[in-house]
Amino acid sequence: MKKIAIGCIVLFALLAVALTGSVGAAGYPEKPLTYIISFNPGGESDITARIQEQALKKHFGQNVVITYKIGGGGSIGWAEMLRSKPDGYTIAGHNLPHIILQPLERGKAGYNTLDLKSIYFFESTPDLLVVRQDSPFKTLKDFIDYVKKQPAGVVTIGGSGSSTANDLGTAMLNKTAGIKLTYIPFGGTGSAVPALLGGHVTALMTYSTMGVQYAGKFRALAIASEERMAVLKDVPTFKELGYDVVEGAYRGVAAPAGTPDEIVNKLASVFEKVMKDPEVQKKMDQNGFKTEFLGPEASLALVKKKMVEYEAIMKDLGRLKK
Repeated sequence: MKKIAIGCIVLFALLAVALTGSVGAAGYPEKPLTYIISFNPGGESDITARIQEQALKKHFGQNVVITYKIGGGGSIGWAEMLRSKPDGYTIAGHNLPHIILQPLERGKAGYNTLDLKSIYFFESTPDLLVVRQDSPFKTLKDFIDYVKKQPAGVVTIGGSGSSTANDLGTAMLNKTAGIKLTYIPFGGTGSAVPALLGGHVTALMTYSTMGVQYAGKFRALAIASEERMAVLKDVPTFKELGYDVVEGAYRGVAAPAGTPDEIVNKLASVFEKVMKDPEVQKKMDQNGFKTEFLGPEASLALVKKKMVEYEAIMKDLGRLKK
């Protein structure tokens, strides 16, 4: 009799949890959504959120408030998002490889990679090495030859944050070319670009988007993709030039661990509609983004696959936290 009573209590408890979750998802959304951007305005994450904003409000059915939590190569914003209630009303733009590299390299990054529940990955951008248009470096060979003639570490190269795709791309170039560039991390692409324009760094390891948007001010020397991009068809890949450097960033959105699957799926369906909106697609193309359409399961599979790959790369570079 006692066992039957305990069984009934457990059953009622499970039903209560199920019903609570169901009702929450069914009524969702009932209030505005907070969308955290972890990098400076003017960078890829900010540009994307601004392109998405109107379509996001339309398909979400509520206001969408874009806020900025900048620092730590994105880790400040992601840690902030994880402290919020997992109810689907606070999400953050998240980046690969950043959310993998930071815990690997720092140990305590303020979050663990899989604490971020991936909702959707909607774009990717390969690394791009650029100098100013008035730079004496016309080719990658010019640049590397110059670096080799300078004392190690004298030549500076800026990029978006530490333990990021730009940081890793620079490390890979250093190793494969046998050079020593000093990497200067900025709070995002938005603050790295003025540093190059102002002559505070010699070059930038940035993204394809900046090669498109600053075509008249930057000279792109090489792109870190397997093949050339149509929007930058005159820019050779590092591989074409003899350097095995293939690196770049995926961007999407994530919610705190514990967010109900029903809500994550609802958000994913909203972002799917947003990214297939013709006006959004047009602006993404114009700004040099490669659009991706990866829902929750595909996003998680990508993260887990990249976790294995990046651990091996970081070990090879001697950058794993001991």
